[in-house]
Amino acid sequence: MNKIPYASVIESIMYAMLCTRPYVSYALSAMSRYQSDLGQEELAVIGYTDASFQTDKDDFRSQFGYVFCLNGGAVSWKSPKQDTIADSTTEAEYIAASSAAKEAV
Repeated sequence: MNKIPYASVIESIMYAMLCTRPYVSYALSAMSRYQSDLGQEELAVIGYTDASFQTDKDDFRSQFGYVFCLNGGAVSWKSPKQDTIADSTTEAEYIAASSAAKEAV
């Protein structure tokens, strides 16, 4: 971050938010608070994930979901059917955790 001015990055993201991506407004608001002091460590990111085993009885696929919160506000979420058919609740939960971990990274 030393080579990129932090305020300029926030400004660019704000422009994209106003024009095309209104759902990033909370995350942008939280990040813009730290323009003056980047050393503050008050950001709390929490992720939740869950899956239900073979929700759809027609194709036997499980439903899963995850949500990531930044300082209490949701910034990323998803709730699709799994691509593969899980053989157990544990496998469905592992697939959900794997998908959430990919999103987190």
